[in-house]
Formats: sequence, C-alpha cells, structure tokens
Amino acid sequence: MILKHLFAATFAASATLVSFWPDRPQADTRTTVAAPLMQKRGPLIVSRDPAPRPAALTQGPSLFAGQAGGSMFAPLPPRPAGTDQHATAGTSRLAAPDRRIMLSGPVGDRDVHIIRQVIGQAESHRDGYDAVVFGADIQPPDRPTRLTIGEIYAWIDATPGQNHAIGRYQFIPSTLRRVVREAGLTEDHLFSPPVQDRLADVLLHEAGLQAVRRGDMGRHRFMNNLARIWAGLPTSSGRSHYHGYAGNKASISWARFDAELQQVFPDQG
Repeated sequence: MILKHLFAATFAASATLVSFWPDRPQADTRTTVAAPLMQKRGPLIVSRDPAPRPAALTQGPSLFAGQAGGSMFAPLPPRPAGTDQHATAGTSRLAAPDRRIMLSGPVGDRDVHIIRQVIGQAESHRDGYDAVVFGADIQPPDRPTRLTIGEIYAWIDATPGQNHAIGRYQFIPSTLRRVVREAGLTEDHLFSPPVQDRLADVLLHEAGLQAVRRGDMGRHRFMNNLARIWAGLPTSSGRSHYHGYAGNKASISWARFDAELQQVFPDQG
C-alpha cells in the first residue's frame, strides 16, 4: 500500500517537471486550429498596381484630378496683367472713386441746350441721364450716372444678345465706343450728365450743327439728319426714320420738333 502511494507521488512529480520544463515548447492549440481557416482567407488589403484606364478617360478634364485637365479644387490661374477687372454685370467691381474722372459744368451754347432737351424728351423723358432701354433684361450694376464708361462697357460685354441703349441720348454700344474716342474721353470717366452731353455733341456736329449755324444748311434738313441718329425724333414725314424697326416710333410730332428748333434757327427753314 505504501509502495502504491509512493509510486503515485513520483509519477505526479514527474508530470509537473515535464509541464514546466523550459526547453520543451508548449503547443498552442488555438493557432493550430485557426491556421487552416486563416490560410483559406485572402488578405484584407491588396497592394497592387491599378489597371490602366482607357485613354478616353485619362485625357479629358476631371473634377478632382488635379494632375491633368481642369480640377474643381485646382488653384485659379493668375489673372493676366492688364486684364479688365469687370467680369459680369451683376458681380463686377465698381471702379474706386479716386479713379473716376469727373467732368463738371454745363457745356454748349443755347442752341445746343435746346436741341439736347428735344432729344432727351424724345428718347428718355422719364429717366433722363439714368435711362436704360426697356428691352435690357439684365440691368447695369448701378445707375448709369454712377458708373464709369469702362463699367458700362463691361456690362455690355457681359450681357450679349440684349438691347444696351443707355443714358439720356440712348447710346447704342457701337456709337458709344466711337463717340467716346472722338470726344477724347477714357474708360475712367464717370458717365455723368456733362459727359453724356459732350458725347451727344459729337453727334450734333456730325448732323451738321456748324453748317446750320452758318446758314449753309436748312433747319429742316438738319432736323432730318438728327432723326436719322435718334429714332424717337420724327422726320418731315412725321414718322421715325426707323419706324417699325425693333418697335421704334417717333415720340414727338414734327410740328413740335420744328417749333423748338425755330427758336434758335428762325431763318433756316
């Protein structure tokens, strides 16, 4: 019996020494069991070269490319030197007040003032120097008299396809640019009443103002010449020279037109 217990104790001690013997590795049954499962699974992230894209997709602009073509988040290209700062009518930056050139004081003689008044009544009797043609769907960014000539040009350029007649004398773009050059004005000049008057005077002289003053042209011929410039004035037929064109018609009568100019040219009928 004693031998039996001694043998059991000796066997237990031997098992304990075997379990903790440092040179004997201890098997990890979890790794052994899980290894086949892990070997069957593929890696979560694969590092590989992307497949080449078709040329049609790599040559055009991309919203997020940033490398070739346009990009939504790419920095804006630098503005070329001398580029006009006015991009659109609705968002254009108005010229700084210190850049605006003011032309002050009335210009012209009595006959010129009367002619201007008649033209203004025919062309822009309601809004005068701040008139903008009714057909302009997109208006200038401010009243015409508060804008420089350059800002008016910017509005014209930014709103193609609409009527742009502007100011007391309803200048259309081609005429406006031409008379500005001939009057010796710049884009920094404010489109003020004196400036508009000076621009209109260029057209008065083209119609024969000096000739009618000298008596070399009759009043009625001069009036017909004016009617070829301003559609609101009547010709001697009583109708606008541009009657029916784009809705044009004379807005005053020939009798009134003649009576007004007879005040200053009584002997040139």
